[in-house]
Amino acid sequence: MQDLIQAAGKVKLLVLDVDGILSNSYIIYDGEEIETKCFNVKDGMGIKAVKWAGVKTAIITGRSSPMVNKRAKEMGIDYVIQGRDDKLEALNQLLLDLPISLEQCAYMGDDLPDIKALQSVGFSATVANAHAEVLSRVMMVTTRAGGEGAVREVCDLILKGHGKYEQYISQYVLD
Repeated sequence: MQDLIQAAGKVKLLVLDVDGILSNSYIIYDGEEIETKCFNVKDGMGIKAVKWAGVKTAIITGRSSPMVNKRAKEMGIDYVIQGRDDKLEALNQLLLDLPISLEQCAYMGDDLPDIKALQSVGFSATVANAHAEVLSRVMMVTTRAGGEGAVREVCDLILKGHGKYEQYISQYVLD
């Protein structure tokens, strides 16, 4: 566990997939064929926490959806890249404009299109219900499934790695 905390302490950019990571993998269409997704508020709180600690945040997803933009805005996500199947190429393009290396990135994905990005960053994580090929290639597997607070687990670990977990929690408790 200490190795994970140490690796998380180097993270300057947290990059997240959407379907299966921020959402539960389900895509629901209503009678008007409007797509909906389910997001977990605990993940949003975790994202706000790492931003408080100075970590930049990004979404890279293969699908395009207006609700992703809406949720990203609510959470204060710094960069949103949609409609990109080659996640590593999208990440490399994003990093061209940032003073951040792949080694300073955390990436969280759950399926085959995420593997190259997961293998290229300094901290890689996936959810408990990820594809078997992903599970075998990451540093951290969360105890929770995608869309059920798994991102929050990674965010808490990043806070611990940066030595800011206790300080962040202290804002919400009485001593």
